[in-house]
Amino acid sequence: MKVKVSRKAHFNAAHRLYRKDWSDEKNDAVFGKCNNPNFHGHNYELIVSVYGEIDPETGFVMDMKVLKDLIKEKIEDALDHKNLNVEVPEFKDLNPTAENISVVIWNNLRPYIEERHELEVQLYETPRNFVTFNG
Repeated sequence: MKVKVSRKAHFNAAHRLYRKDWSDEKNDAVFGKCNNPNFHGHNYELIVSVYGEIDPETGFVMDMKVLKDLIKEKIEDALDHKNLNVEVPEFKDLNPTAENISVVIWNNLRPYIEERHELEVQLYETPRNFVTFNG
């Protein structure tokens, strides 16, 4: 029997959606207000879920304190109050869309989650716009 456990987290970050290899006109047409050269920010809400069998000894799928600490160290400390385009190495050549941010978060957490467990990342850029990535 598989069970899903989830932890919510939060971080604030600025970004600009654009491609260096496109003209200003094309960037404006595709990304609109999100292409602001002075950047813009979001209050991101994150839900990290781990699926797996319940450990018969502990009763846990995963120790939630361990998950909490991983999210703090690998995600919140790395992204909170940062300009994603400028300060986060993963986005040097990767457009920091919600889709790409969720994949980066997943990739940063995956090595620390037991292989037998599935990992899912849900990232809310706004209360109405969110993406889900599970590898």
